[in-house]
Formats: sequence, structure tokens, C-alpha cells
Amino acid sequence: GRSDWDHFLTEFFGNGWERNSNVWSPSVDISEDGNAFIITADLPGISKKDINMNVKENVLTVSGNRNYEKKDKNDTYYRMERGYGQFSRSFQLPDNVIENKITANFKNGVLTICVPKSEELKPKEIAIKVS
Repeated sequence: GRSDWDHFLTEFFGNGWERNSNVWSPSVDISEDGNAFIITADLPGISKKDINMNVKENVLTVSGNRNYEKKDKNDTYYRMERGYGQFSRSFQLPDNVIENKITANFKNGVLTICVPKSEELKPKEIAIKVS
């Protein structure tokens, strides 16, 4: 429901992301359709083998490494804004997701993670015979 989504966004954009000042953080978009939460992360210059994802205790973590490019020692750099090295981002998943069905696709430097929603538990009504 809406409260799960609000909680998800609060955790995701609020304190949910663990950010470390010594690492760079990729840009991320989050969207939702009727069946899943979709997380899209820009990871240019990273190969698929350098990306790790796991879920532990309802927390999804995406981590990896972008290797430094070899630089010509004769080159002069006036600005270096691109991040290199380790990155790690984690967030609390909402309760209404199916963790073992999470999928990820990496293409053209973009990681797309699909976090499927489970069916909301509906209240049951049970008739009781009076004898």
C-alpha cells in the first residue's frame, strides 16, 4: 500500500542509503508500477563482473568497484569529477516484496533492478456456527 511505498522512499532517500565519504555514489532513479519497484542506477565504466548485489535481513545492497583509468603521466588534468574506486549503497526493503524473485539487468552502463511486490494480505472473514 501507500504506507509501504512512503516507508520505502523514506528509507531509500533518507537514512536508508549508507553513504561513505570515501566512496563515490552512483546516481539512482526509483519508480513503481503495479507489480514491482524499479531501481535504475548509472554505473558507467563498470563491468558486470565488478557489481555485487545481495539481500540480507530485508536490506538490499548494491556494491562494486570502478577501476581507475590508466593516465598518461604527461597529461595535465584541470578537473577530475568522476568517481573511482569502491561504492556501496544499501536500503531497507518494504515488507511487501518477494526477495527471492529480485532480478537485475546490466546493459550499456545502466543497472536495472526489479523488486517484485507480493500480494497484499487481505483480511479474512470466517463464519462461525453457533450451536
